[in-house]
Amino acid sequence: MTSLGRARMVGVLGGMGPAATVDFYGKLVEETSATGAAGDQEHVPVVIWGDPRVPDRSTSLLGQGEDPTPQLRRGVGALRRAGCEVLAVPCNTAHAFVPRLAEEAGLELVSIVEVTAAALTADGVPAAGLLATTGTLRADLYGPALRRHGVTPVEPDEPGQREVMAAIAAVKAGRAGREHADALAAQARSMAARGARRVVAACTEVLLALDPATVPVPVVDPARLLAREVVRVALATRA
Repeated sequence: MTSLGRARMVGVLGGMGPAATVDFYGKLVEETSATGAAGDQEHVPVVIWGDPRVPDRSTSLLGQGEDPTPQLRRGVGALRRAGCEVLAVPCNTAHAFVPRLAEEAGLELVSIVEVTAAALTADGVPAAGLLATTGTLRADLYGPALRRHGVTPVEPDEPGQREVMAAIAAVKAGRAGREHADALAAQARSMAARGARRVVAACTEVLLALDPATVPVPVVDPARLLAREVVRVALATRA
């Protein structure tokens, strides 16, 4: 393990939504433990900026809502002032906005999109289904990274995407039920039938409702992959 004094401070730009932030921090702790952390002092130092007031990212990308950039910039700046060097953003859709903000602030962004694309490539996956917000799909956030790695993205049809969005909204509202889990599973099975060899839960709320056991192909958890890479980056020995 890297000593506490040499570990890089991680900033988590959260609150989008609150449940996704809690989920990610839990995975960050688990992934640090998996490296052999023997006690509190060997875990990654983290500052979490959990601001749920950030305007809806998907709505903004669809041209129907307020630009979240000012609020996101405020959060990134606060994390930088707190001494963070590495930035993690559990919200997939926010990655349409945060890369340039991280660059402005001098933070190293670990991209949830890039780590997912790399993992799919490592597994030799030719095509992957995307369960994501409509904003993520319309902005083609995953498309370039997947195609660059030789992975073909597969998306729900329009009625199916409305069901995905309804499930995501239900999780954010704390009222997700069996009908939402069934709807997500149906969309995942449909994409598998169209050639997807993995289904990417490209919105953290998806995995808070979907039971992977109901899907005929493996379900990829980008938040888990992000946590694993953030730990690696934060604990990497500096030259």
